[in-house]
Amino acid sequence: MAMVHVTIYTAKLEESIQFYEEIVGLKIQRDFREFGGNIVFLAEKEGDTQVELIDEPAKAYCGSGISMGFHVNDVEAKREEVIAKGLNPTPIIAPNPQVKFFFVDDPNGVTVQFI
Repeated sequence: MAMVHVTIYTAKLEESIQFYEEIVGLKIQRDFREFGGNIVFLAEKEGDTQVELIDEPAKAYCGSGISMGFHVNDVEAKREEVIAKGLNPTPIIAPNPQVKFFFVDDPNGVTVQFI
C-alpha cells in the first residue's frame, strides 16, 4: 500500500501554495481552481506522495502535533534559505552525526521538517 496524499484544509490557499512551491520545492500536479474548484495537489514529481490543499476556511487546520518531513541535500543551506524568505525556523537539531534537521511552520501551522 502506498500513501497517495496528505490533505490540509486551509483558509490561506494562495499562501499555502506559495509556501509548498517556494520553500518546499513542490510543483502543482493537479489544479482544480481552473475549473472553479478549491483544491490543489502538489508534489516534487508525478507519482510522488502529494500535499493536497483544500480551500475550506470552516475546516481549516488550527492545531498542533502534525509534522511532515522533506529530505534536503544541505540542511544548513536550506535553513539559511528559509530565513532569507522571512520565516522563523528552529535551530538545527543533530541527535547523532548522521542526522540533522530543523522545523518551520507552514501558513496553516503545520510543522514542516527539513532533514
